[in-house]
Amino acid sequence: MQIGFHTDAFNSSYWSFEQCLDWAHKNDLHYIECGAIDGVSWIHGLGYQPHVALWEDPLALRLKMDRLGIQLSQLDAAFPLSRPEGATLGVEYILHSIRWAHIAGCPRIDTTDDRFAPAAMTAAESMAHMRRIYAQIVTAAERYGIVINIEPHGYFTTKPEFMDEMLRFVDSPCLRMNMDTGNTFIAGQDPVAFLERFQTRVDHVHIKDVSASLAAASRGELTGIAVSHCAIGDGVNAANIRRCVDLLAAAGYDGVLSLECEGQGGPMIERSLAWMRRLLKETSSTVEHHG
Repeated sequence: MQIGFHTDAFNSSYWSFEQCLDWAHKNDLHYIECGAIDGVSWIHGLGYQPHVALWEDPLALRLKMDRLGIQLSQLDAAFPLSRPEGATLGVEYILHSIRWAHIAGCPRIDTTDDRFAPAAMTAAESMAHMRRIYAQIVTAAERYGIVINIEPHGYFTTKPEFMDEMLRFVDSPCLRMNMDTGNTFIAGQDPVAFLERFQTRVDHVHIKDVSASLAAASRGELTGIAVSHCAIGDGVNAANIRRCVDLLAAAGYDGVLSLECEGQGGPMIERSLAWMRRLLKETSSTVEHHG
């Protein structure tokens, strides 16, 4: 397993993507995940947003990252597809992201649904709506050799019965799951049980802890966390993260564990990185001992 991080850790620091690359290089990280901006944003244009815009040259970025020994593990294009706009804005956004990711050498795209069920649709209608969307985007993803991941982050995706149905929308190796330890926990699920159910479909993992105060105030009320203001290992989800990493190791997962937490300009995510490196070292030793 490899450690990476999501650049949203530096949203509050108003870093640019280039600053995130420098931080990754300094901390000997070789995988980075970022959001996709489909259009022009003044805050990004001024260098105060740590994501990439799809008007940027993907090949130029790829060559720059190659020189640093860093790869994109995933492009986050998580427009809430369960909303009615998912069929228009969401589809086009993801199709643009697929083409950009292919040139940039990024192997996967992250997608999800909205926190709330659409008021104008029943659950069955919402699922049929998303089935049509995923059929369209997965068809395109297959042409480009890109995996479309579904992340538990919303009303439907954090419920195992709906996630199970969504992962069967299309019979394709290009439709997989992005496990998120924090979102499943804050939604009231057991992250370990959630992972056990879907571990054969996992293609990418978000590692996120949850503070005791947030868990006490919002567990079962939220379906996702924009960014956790808690270093990984310091929260009430740490034991679940350990067990999830053990499960992934036992299943032979060799992909990326993408850290998601507030960075505080470096110090908080650096504590998270140190904790994860210790955990992976312990996990590796355990696997070797039992192997």
